[in-house]
Amino acid sequence: MAETRAWPDEAVIAAARDGDAESIAALVSGAHPHVRRFARHLCATPEDAEDAAQEALIVLYRKIGTLRATGALVSWMFRIIRNECVRRARLALRPPPPLHGAVMRSAEEEVFQRLEAARVAAAIAALPADQRQVLIMRDVQGLSGRMTADALGLTVAAMKSRLHRARAAVQHRLGEGACDE
Repeated sequence: MAETRAWPDEAVIAAARDGDAESIAALVSGAHPHVRRFARHLCATPEDAEDAAQEALIVLYRKIGTLRATGALVSWMFRIIRNECVRRARLALRPPPPLHGAVMRSAEEEVFQRLEAARVAAAIAALPADQRQVLIMRDVQGLSGRMTADALGLTVAAMKSRLHRARAAVQHRLGEGACDE
């Protein structure tokens, strides 16, 4: 099975870092199944996971020369994917642009809304991956409980339990921020 392969070895990583085209191609190809697996665990939807994996491989291809230590490849790729999944989750939380003729908000209202959206996105991003997936699928994307449970390979009861813990954690985190002000 392709996903059980080891990451490319340090010699390939070092040669790729030094600009060897064949090594870069081998590195990107060898990292692909691992990158996809990371993305599937971190992103809320399969579509976001595929997009995040592709973005991570593009970053790997373009910026392998900036990697300082060959042993840091896995953690570097994990951070790239995590950041891309968080970025995609934040995009999903953005409200749609106002329609023509809609009442325009004041600049102050717009600033407050953006600050609140950023707080909510940060609270969601801080959740453990299993809770984050359930919360985004149910509350952001609006999937049914059955669809969410099936997509994650859970029973409906297990999905509801995770969703409850996720919502409680987000509410707690948002409540802490209000007390700090």
